Amino acid sequence: MRGLSRTSLAEVEERFNAAAGSADLGTLSDELFAITDLLDREHGLRRALSDPSRPAEQKAQTLRVLLEGKVSDAALATAEAAVSARWSRAGDLSDVLERLGVTAAAAEAEGQRKLDDVEDELFRFGRIVAANPELRRALADASAPAEGKQQLLQNLLGGKVAASTLRLITQLAVHPRGRNLEGGLEEFGHLVAQQRQRLVAVVRSAVALTEEQKQRLSAWLRGSYGRDVHLNVEVDPRVLGGFSVRIGDEIIDTTIVGRIEEVRRRLAG
Repeated sequence: MRGLSRTSLAEVEERFNAAAGSADLGTLSDELFAITDLLDREHGLRRALSDPSRPAEQKAQTLRVLLEGKVSDAALATAEAAVSARWSRAGDLSDVLERLGVTAAAAEAEGQRKLDDVEDELFRFGRIVAANPELRRALADASAPAEGKQQLLQNLLGGKVAASTLRLITQLAVHPRGRNLEGGLEEFGHLVAQQRQRLVAVVRSAVALTEEQKQRLSAWLRGSYGRDVHLNVEVDPRVLGGFSVRIGDEIIDTTIVGRIEEVRRRLAG
């Protein structure tokens, strides 16, 4: 997600965590997404609520007038904390609320023991979209009504994926916020993984890995990085021998092509 002030983000996350403890997390996620969308539409309101020269209590009061009785106490408390913080640009306010909407959805999935499912489903749907230009066009069409996209996703995914997965994919399709769908799915996947402070590794292999191979690779990566690592395995017949692993900007390449490139680099050096 876009760069945010770590101090301000930590303060808002602390308020969010306190408010979310007794909240319906699915509802909280939907409401934070709705507030995000409101601020994205109403540029004047967003500028006013993120203006660092205005007193925090004044901004919080403006928000209460708009939202009190229309959203849950948890969503209102989180939004008040966000408008009371100091951000480097007006867009940061919307970004942090969307980020916390994703966090609420991830917490909902974790409470239902479906966090792994959500990570896998976001990854797999990204691959489905990448392989299906017609579906990508339908979901990326800015002129298509939101209700049509929501119905399309409900028909495709309803009852087949976790509720949190459908919630997150719908947010990205209906309110892309300047992102393409595949990039948004990857971004949300990383935020979901942070629910357990895990890294996400994209593994490319010519053949599907066995469960034993996945466990060995996960253990090796955990030992190397000092954190749990969630594996998103992509089967790609074009991979020649071995496999490659990408964690953020770092690539561990054990493929034949990767080894040939390494030899070439050494010879060139």
